Amino acid sequence: MFDQAMARIAGRFGRVEPRATARACLLGLLSNVERKNCWQLAEQAGHARPGPMRRLLRYARWDADAVRDDLRAYAVDHLGTHGGVLVVDETGFVKKGRASAGVRRQYTGTAGRIENSPVGVFLALATERGRALIDRRLYLPEHSWSTDPGRRHAAGIPDEVQFATKPRLAQEMIAAALDAGITASWVTGDEAYGQDPQLRAALEARGLGYVMAVACSTRVRINHGRTPVRADVLVRRLPATAWQRHSAGAGAKGPRYYDWAWIHTGTGHHRHLLIRRNRTTGELAFYLCWSPTKVALAELVRVAGVRWSVEECFQAAKGQVGLDHYQVRNWTAWHRHITLAMLALALLTAVAASAAPDRPTDSHHSARSNDPIPLTVPEIRHLLTAVLNPRAVTAIKLLHWSTWRRRHQATARRSHYQRRSLDEPAG
Repeated sequence: MFDQAMARIAGRFGRVEPRATARACLLGLLSNVERKNCWQLAEQAGHARPGPMRRLLRYARWDADAVRDDLRAYAVDHLGTHGGVLVVDETGFVKKGRASAGVRRQYTGTAGRIENSPVGVFLALATERGRALIDRRLYLPEHSWSTDPGRRHAAGIPDEVQFATKPRLAQEMIAAALDAGITASWVTGDEAYGQDPQLRAALEARGLGYVMAVACSTRVRINHGRTPVRADVLVRRLPATAWQRHSAGAGAKGPRYYDWAWIHTGTGHHRHLLIRRNRTTGELAFYLCWSPTKVALAELVRVAGVRWSVEECFQAAKGQVGLDHYQVRNWTAWHRHITLAMLALALLTAVAASAAPDRPTDSHHSARSNDPIPLTVPEIRHLLTAVLNPRAVTAIKLLHWSTWRRRHQATARRSHYQRRSLDEPAG
């Protein structure tokens, strides 16, 4: 499958040298190298110095956006689009200094505080078969970067790149995915994107449903659009019968059950305010929803639950294929490293999808079955690393340990599910 992925992008490299280096770079990203920067990737590839890896990211002639297009098509080929949801989110890359393209002191969820970091906006595709990152944009802060020609030139930022808000970058990626033929029915994202009316309007214009998180202070219109009310005020008026118990999808410890309510808003027939309530803590979350056709509450809940899949993508991309391990400052080099890391993650996801059982795995089956859990992205990378270094362990021992680990994880999952079912209140 690695050769298939490499063959898909091979034509993007006009010369054999960068093509071979790109192959070595992908293998390094899939390996167990501790830090996946140019130095260690070059060492893993057997190069005498990091020059070839640096040239691949900075100077070699190849189009990272074209490889991104191949990656997007590869993800769709292996994950399909059934139940597809496009998820927008951002992640930070904590860095020192002020020379890296897009870097400034800004809040990043990676650290949970304000840090010196560039921020990338990403688009993920989540389907019934898996999820993968399929597009990326580096956010360029307006005052510290967009209007500073000297700083832009030093970081190699093209003249045509101008300031765009994060929701605008998300809108561009969603439009590109739809124009490329992706047939997802929904978009979801957190408050940073749900609060933007232009993004929501653009989705409606494309006939794309959305479930977007918003702040509790968001004002919605009720009574056929005549009365504006804050979301947190409106929720206090709901009777107890308005709440329904639904799972937002399976988590590590079982189905993620919450209480949910929805209220028709605005003047359209399929516009709602969706409210999630944690029965234990009472914490509330709010979502603005729109769909081109009538949908059930359970479908909106499903889409809202899918949003967390992008966080799993970030965790896997950083922990398994070195998404944040780069040591480059240039605009072009950033996009090239990120694209190759996304491709490595898509490859692991494709292998996981192909190895998954044909039948869907539900919580009741998981609670009863003695089978090992399906192959995960970390497990596949572990197996692949051993395959690429056959002297480290024999195939029999490799498969034995993989089965043992996954059986142990299945036992832990059953225990979590059973405990969760006992803790669930009746009704």
